[in-house]
Amino acid sequence: MNANAEASSGALDTLKLAVALALALAGIAAFHLLGDVSKLVRVLGLVVSVGVAGFVAMQTVKGRALAVFASDVQIEVRKVVWPTRQETLQTTLAVLVVVIISAIILWLLDMVLGVLIRWIMG
Repeated sequence: MNANAEASSGALDTLKLAVALALALAGIAAFHLLGDVSKLVRVLGLVVSVGVAGFVAMQTVKGRALAVFASDVQIEVRKVVWPTRQETLQTTLAVLVVVIISAIILWLLDMVLGVLIRWIMG
């Protein structure tokens, strides 16, 4: 009995995802095909159709798992210690200095090798 319930739930989830995809594609197609209608109306229609498609998709097992994942991500982002403006500027400056020094070294190496190759080739 449990296997039958899981199989029907999986089929229903697949159907819901197909309906959500169809709604989103229909909204996109309507946006492009109704070029003579006001852009505001077309954008609102697109937003509504994608919103309804998202709502339908969130009713599936995978959709609920995605919602849990998104809430977990928000919790982890709150735990991040972001650098201060001064730390960011200092790090950026250090990277720029290293890049410039590396570019100068490679330029000089290129010049030396070019001179050596020309000297060898005569």
